[in-house]
Amino acid sequence: MKTLKTAALLSFSLALASCNQQAAAPVPTAQPAVTGAQIGLPTTSETGRWFVELEGEPGALSAQSLSSQQAGLRQQAASAGIRYKEIASYQTLFNGFSVEVSDVEAQKFLRLPGVRAIYPVERLELPKTEQPQSLSPQMMTAITMTGADYAQNELGLTGKGVKVGVIDSGIDMDHPAFRGRIVAQYDFVGDDYDASGQNGSFIVHPDENADDCGGHGTHVAGIVGGNDPATGFKGVAPEASFGAYRVFGCDGSTSGDIMLQAMERAYTDGMQVVNMSIGSSYQWSEYPTSKATDRLVKRGVFVTVSAGNSGADGQFATGAPSLAERAISVAAVANTVMDRETFSLRVGGTEVSEIGFVSGNPSPDGEIGTTLDIVKATPLDACSVNGASPFAAGSLTGKAVLIKRGTCTFAEKATNAAGAGAAAVILFNNTTGFISPSLGAGSPIPVLSIQKTDGEAIAKMIDDGQKPTITFTGKEGKFPNPEANAITSFSSYGMGPDLELKPEIAAPGGLIYSAYPLTKEAEGYAVLSGTSMAAPHVAGAAALLLQKYPNWTPDEMKARMMNTASTRWFLAGSKLIEGLPTYTQLQGAGMLDIVAAYNNKVTVTPPKLSLGASNVFAQRAKVVVLRNEGTEAQTYHLAHLPALTLTGTTAKPQPDDEHYATVSVNGSSIEVDAEGKGGIDISVPAGGELELNVLVTPPLEPPKLLSTVAT
Repeated sequence: MKTLKTAALLSFSLALASCNQQAAAPVPTAQPAVTGAQIGLPTTSETGRWFVELEGEPGALSAQSLSSQQAGLRQQAASAGIRYKEIASYQTLFNGFSVEVSDVEAQKFLRLPGVRAIYPVERLELPKTEQPQSLSPQMMTAITMTGADYAQNELGLTGKGVKVGVIDSGIDMDHPAFRGRIVAQYDFVGDDYDASGQNGSFIVHPDENADDCGGHGTHVAGIVGGNDPATGFKGVAPEASFGAYRVFGCDGSTSGDIMLQAMERAYTDGMQVVNMSIGSSYQWSEYPTSKATDRLVKRGVFVTVSAGNSGADGQFATGAPSLAERAISVAAVANTVMDRETFSLRVGGTEVSEIGFVSGNPSPDGEIGTTLDIVKATPLDACSVNGASPFAAGSLTGKAVLIKRGTCTFAEKATNAAGAGAAAVILFNNTTGFISPSLGAGSPIPVLSIQKTDGEAIAKMIDDGQKPTITFTGKEGKFPNPEANAITSFSSYGMGPDLELKPEIAAPGGLIYSAYPLTKEAEGYAVLSGTSMAAPHVAGAAALLLQKYPNWTPDEMKARMMNTASTRWFLAGSKLIEGLPTYTQLQGAGMLDIVAAYNNKVTVTPPKLSLGASNVFAQRAKVVVLRNEGTEAQTYHLAHLPALTLTGTTAKPQPDDEHYATVSVNGSSIEVDAEGKGGIDISVPAGGELELNVLVTPPLEPPKLLSTVAT
């Protein structure tokens, strides 16, 4: 008997719980689409450009009809005396134009017959990612987290024959990981483009060569399907073909109308999968890039979009185009392994262990081969006392000083140690994980940040009378990530402003090793973190599955991925609390499982239920259908597992708690008690289907505000 994994069932209480709190959440700053009945909203465009949308779906009208309609609009605008410059026209995924026009003149378009809406052309920043680290090439550990390695090695899936379009900063055309596999490309902007318009950078210089001078797109493409036999590096789909569509200059931002051009070009070039690790937070699903994304999916293209890196900003931070109903919005999961520089910890000349660290400024690179005695700082935090250093001059000469994080700044600790003659600082954390010490303009001496457990172990060695030393080796090593398999702190929360459940799935996005332009990294590889790294993992997975199942529609692909995703548990400190799902608005259905999606014979539709605000209904009934394509009946145990809410609650929900939603199926409760008992068994006949009538009852009261995890 199987436990049914389905976001359609998993997400009920999760989606509901957040809706109780929507009044306290950030309000999207973008305005809904402007129609003739809404003259005056919105009234400004930061780029000086506007989308003008005409009546009529581009897929329902012939090219001749669209051309005629758009020509008529140009004549009407001229007759009305509207002063504007046409930037681009669209007929494939959007019916209309982008125009350079003043905000006042833009509103005049609404008075013309046949104009459906106008929208400001928004500026989209190149997603921020963790700074790259130089590493020796090695296999990307993230592919083991989703089963991509098993799919390649045991199922023979490589993505061969599948075209994946990457709309980003281009791809390094000289990188060995992509040799011979870029089948289409176009640069829409040129090296100097920046949508901010500073110093004339708003002028585009299109080119047939989409070579990457920024780095982001190359890293993204490497995750999709890089393949470098010389180093052993492989992405998710190592034989997929690429379309490279460059919408960013070497630095800076792009704009929504450039994105729309790239989307239309990718469709025309026959891309089967399109990845956009780009987005604008606090947007609306009606925005033109979202509308175009839905039309792209409707025409058979599977589209993956990053949810965004605004995890610190609270709810509703996902943006367009990931808010498109038919795209799959992707959250980021922390990698299981991290690469770190190491030093050798020795006692009596014998190595005890290799300790991983993050270096501050300066790094100890110039000290390779140097050995220093380690002493404990007294006081251990090394903070000033009455405004003065606690150390006597010369008391730490030539020593590596062990200092604990806390009380004062990293810079103050380093300055005090250096003033007493210390040669280096070993800074250990006061919580789990590694930290990057902020040292302002820099430290007089190298500062090495290590994990709490390592620092405590060294302190105990000193207390026990041992005399540990540190030797700078210049080596690197692999270390377990304390946040492994949890949703990253930077990943954006949903829902959409229309209360649609986004993101919908998660994939590795924290500390991801992938290709990087040879002009920026001599070895051609770097580690970056962001939801930008998660979305291409799902795009690569789609290429693998399309190789085996070329007739799957994008909607089928999305449902199968969501149906078989694995739940992400709440991370309390460095401990994952199993049985306590983290917020649905953060993880969607959970983490991608490629092998499960490949093998699954039973699909659940719809794959999610966005129930809206629970304070406006007493109960909500939905129908979920299970279809079995296999030759054997499949039996599942169906249960409802409440998850965290976004009000600060971190207590494990109980089924009899009036603060949480409850669910029944076909008239029977599927709640689980504190011992894990409860739920019902269901069976889906071979080649048949089963209809589930789901009834969701919202909580009687808002979730409680608690601060501890009850395990």
